[in-house]
Amino acid sequence: MAPQKKTYAQALEQLEKIVHQIDTHELEIDELSEKIREANEWIAFCTEKLTKADREIEKLLAEGQESEE
Repeated sequence: MAPQKKTYAQALEQLEKIVHQIDTHELEIDELSEKIREANEWIAFCTEKLTKADREIEKLLAEGQESEE
């Protein structure tokens, strides 16, 4: 299940589910590589969301400082 249009919270929930499955040995060896691949996709999705939010916040802060000057 590749990341679709999800929120950061939903993606984090998916990652937590995968980590739980790995930690509790719920996965067969054949499923493990697929789940790790899926986790990497979710991590990339979350990283992109965080980077985008960080850029937007920085932009808003810069605009706020400019208007104060």
